[in-house]
Amino acid sequence: MIYLDHAATAPVPRAVADAMLEVLTEQYGNPSSQYPLGAGMKRRVEGWREAVAALMDCPAERLFFTSCGTEGDNWALRAAAWQNRHVGKHIVTTAVEHSAVLECCKWLERDGYEVTYVAPDRDGSIPAERVLEAVRPDTAVVSVMFVNNELGTRYPVKPIARGLPARNPKTLLHTDAVQGLGGMLSARELGADFVTVSAHKIGGPKGVGALYIAPRVKNPRPLLPGGGQERGLRAGTEATAQIAGFARAAELRLERRTEIQGHLAGLRAHALERLLGFPDLTVLGGVSSDTAPHILALSLAGWPSQNIVNDLGAQGICISAGSACHQGKPSHVVAALKLPKRVASGVIRLSFGPETTEAEIDACVQALRRHHDQRMPML
Repeated sequence: MIYLDHAATAPVPRAVADAMLEVLTEQYGNPSSQYPLGAGMKRRVEGWREAVAALMDCPAERLFFTSCGTEGDNWALRAAAWQNRHVGKHIVTTAVEHSAVLECCKWLERDGYEVTYVAPDRDGSIPAERVLEAVRPDTAVVSVMFVNNELGTRYPVKPIARGLPARNPKTLLHTDAVQGLGGMLSARELGADFVTVSAHKIGGPKGVGALYIAPRVKNPRPLLPGGGQERGLRAGTEATAQIAGFARAAELRLERRTEIQGHLAGLRAHALERLLGFPDLTVLGGVSSDTAPHILALSLAGWPSQNIVNDLGAQGICISAGSACHQGKPSHVVAALKLPKRVASGVIRLSFGPETTEAEIDACVQALRRHHDQRMPML
């Protein structure tokens, strides 16, 4: 099998699985229990928190474990809206956010909030000025993702954070950084008030994530009230095995982060070199340094993306459709780019990990060429 869908999820290294197995079978205490087995687990959870915080470059005491990126996004938006309930009921986000943000915004609209959805340029980029211009005196929160999960486009979160005080010093800033965790993410440097991440994008287990909450967010409102875990802000018994796996994955990524980023950039460049000149090819998200190195979104115009995914999948090559083909409609991200219909219908995404090789990319390109040669294009 050739796996080129790391933006969806990453394989779990043996070292991560071993760390989880130890907790499941030997160190299974409840961190809230007062006897030594529980107290020892409580100390381990705090150590694991420090490991994840080191990868994110943020204070460990401001990092809270969640069940996933979706929970983190919802918690951040609702906590920001609550804290700024006296500021106003206006939210600024983008039209290309993850559904976890967009669907939460829709629910907030039902509660009386007004949401401004900032549109991208055709290449997927969004200038910081466009976001800042949408901020008003009644804007409670701005939410702009760090790296787009379909396009790989990096968004100017840091410039937005720098410019936000001049527009409205009370407005809080959230960024979904799920696709940026393995890269050079620094929560300190970004300047966002809330930063969402998830373990399974870097080789950790599914079912665990984290939310960084900056110090200026006073007494953030819990999404889930209950037994007082996570300093009273995220109730529910800690998922210790998943947290252990998250921490070990973070340690492994931090040890080789610079090397891995260089490897991923080389893979993306190699894929582009092999693909450029391909008939009907359009590269989405740009080819510049403003694009994350592990994601390559492209379109084979006129060739339905789901047909490509199915054909390559039958050959043991895993890629994803950048556009959802349900009833022939593109994903909301692709739709926001306002591409010609033939281009939008043929969007696919290749995404790479530390284990990906150039030979695997070459095999994928060859399979794409065979698909192109053997299939009639869509009319």
